[in-house]
Amino acid sequence: MADPRLDQDAKNASAAFGARLRELRTQQGLSQDALALATDIHPTAIGRMERGAREPRLTTILRLAHGLNTPPGELLSDLRASRTPKSNS
Repeated sequence: MADPRLDQDAKNASAAFGARLRELRTQQGLSQDALALATDIHPTAIGRMERGAREPRLTTILRLAHGLNTPPGELLSDLRASRTPKSNS
């Protein structure tokens, strides 16, 4: 289940998505270049998504899922915030 804090922090959500994308890609033994060829997404864009520097559109998520031969939901499952939010106290 996704960490509920992610819907409040786009930077953390992008970082969590990127970590999940990298995890699935490496589990399948794919390089960024190989995934780029399979998805018609530039390798630089894949790298930026994996670093959390780019927030993907829905169509991009669907292309990534197809290239990884996995359901789109797998890219979004078990996302976790990489850091705890700062308190206002």
